[in-house]
Amino acid sequence: MKRAGFTMIELIFVIVILGILAAVAIPKLAATRDDAKISKMTTNISTLVSDAGTYYTSQGETNWKAAGTKVNNITNVELFTDKKGATSATSTQWAPATGGTFYMVADPGSSSNSDCIKITTTVDGNVTAAKGGDTTSTVCKQVQVQAASMLKTYQYGGVGVVR
Repeated sequence: MKRAGFTMIELIFVIVILGILAAVAIPKLAATRDDAKISKMTTNISTLVSDAGTYYTSQGETNWKAAGTKVNNITNVELFTDKKGATSATSTQWAPATGGTFYMVADPGSSSNSDCIKITTTVDGNVTAAKGGDTTSTVCKQVQVQAASMLKTYQYGGVGVVR
């Protein structure tokens, strides 16, 4: 008479194989997440610059220096008013009378500063994208390297633009 089922050796062998597969797959998954964050943030910088230029073109002036102009009137890129990404800039003015500072962060809501990119606006209509304070995390380092050509001052109606 034959017994149906698995022996203990067979079960242990299957568990070992599954453990090896998991050990190989999990680091790849973490690297893929970092790559996705890097791509998203790099694309967001480009989108933000494009949105600011489009807003300037549609308004005929740098209207974001007007009182009451909100970030979500200009772009859908997720910006924060603090370096930890705890406070969304959605309802914040784009550029108060003295200019404004916003951050793109790698890990919104984390306990440490993860500001990869610092966005500064000025009263005369310029927007500056610069490296943020976090130069230690892998994601921020790669974003700053890949977006190096976009990290500069964009003049939208400032002193360098003649209408």
